[in-house]
Amino acid sequence: MAMRKREDEVFPNAAAVDAGASSHWVAVPPHRTDAPVREVGAMTDDLNAMADWLLSCGVDVVALESTGVYWIPVHEVLESRGLKVWLVDARQVKYVPGRKSDVQDCQWLQRLMSYGLLRAAFRPAADVCVIRAVARSREVLLTQQASWVQRMQKALVQMNIQLTEVISDVMGQTGQAIIRDIVAGQRDAKLLAKHRHRRIKSSEQEIVRALTGNWREEHLFVLGQALAMYDDIARHLRECDQRLQALLAERSAASVDIGKSPRADSKTRAAFDVRQHLANWAGAELTRINGLGLDSVMKILSEIGTDLSRFANVKHFCSWWGLCPATKISGGKVLSARTKRSANRVRQALKMAAMSLSHSDSALGAFYRRLCSRMDKPRANTATAHKLARLVYFMLTRGEAFVDQGQQRYEEQQRQRSIAALKRRAAALGFHINPIGAAA
Repeated sequence: MAMRKREDEVFPNAAAVDAGASSHWVAVPPHRTDAPVREVGAMTDDLNAMADWLLSCGVDVVALESTGVYWIPVHEVLESRGLKVWLVDARQVKYVPGRKSDVQDCQWLQRLMSYGLLRAAFRPAADVCVIRAVARSREVLLTQQASWVQRMQKALVQMNIQLTEVISDVMGQTGQAIIRDIVAGQRDAKLLAKHRHRRIKSSEQEIVRALTGNWREEHLFVLGQALAMYDDIARHLRECDQRLQALLAERSAASVDIGKSPRADSKTRAAFDVRQHLANWAGAELTRINGLGLDSVMKILSEIGTDLSRFANVKHFCSWWGLCPATKISGGKVLSARTKRSANRVRQALKMAAMSLSHSDSALGAFYRRLCSRMDKPRANTATAHKLARLVYFMLTRGEAFVDQGQQRYEEQQRQRSIAALKRRAAALGFHINPIGAAA
């Protein structure tokens, strides 16, 4: 990178921090002090001393490299002291000229920041980060709980207890009752089969045959341990749900009256509570969009919040989620238009929502199936997720309500477009087309 004059600097008072586990390297403009690079510790006192030093040097903006989770305490301390912090992606600054060291890293980061060659990453507001932390913890607990269910199934199969062959949901009402009786010491297959719910398709005799196996003590011990872990995680999940509901209620503009439906069970009322709280927080009911359920909307709002002023337009918004085609062009030739790989949680939620539209009778479902007829399913899934992202953006920024036009209306619109295209093509070739049965 060629050296530029100080008059070309966009942020002449910019500093940079290369975050680490045990220490951080900080670089300030060379003309501000005799020692522009300093190493500071990771303790809170060290971070406060670093903030004092940056303020004494006249720094007003700080570029912070997002390294693991080590940048979070630095970001919070510097932001609380009135400094503007730019969280930058490490991939933008990985090309350091010369030898690689922590000192050169922070100096190179400070130089790029001073010339305005870095872009700040998106970080939601502090209140959204609180909800995001609880929602991510709940997601981890759900994953762990599913793994312990798999261990219970494995222990049952090792004893040749083929419960999964006669019951679709092992942790449903019937499955849980049978497993808990087995852990409690019951071995009689006929007594265990008495827990069969009337909606189970398999007969009681088939369940008895499936519950006849080898009761090995080591596998029974593993089954009891897995069930205990499942119950413990379920308790933590209830705590997360209560915490999330309390946080959402704080951000809900209107109160929820659940007394209008006395016959609804507690689970239905809780779902109604969450849906109403999310609608009040977002200013629009995102669950009306076909394919977006409560879990998807919760993940979207907990990850980005409702303030989208950070994004310039809807194209920037969809590009941040990694749902836009890439522009890899050389010599006027498009080398690749694939979307970039991303571990964005919102992107994954939207792609899962797009997959659920394959059998939907809505306009979005017809749109997804039309794309699947033109291209492969992964590309159609990404394109549908991009359409869902645009709908979410307009509903959050404009407060627009989503109205499903229906599959028939969408197919009729596509038919009229196809007819208009055929007429234009025929007119360009010097022909005129008429529908079958019309007068010549």
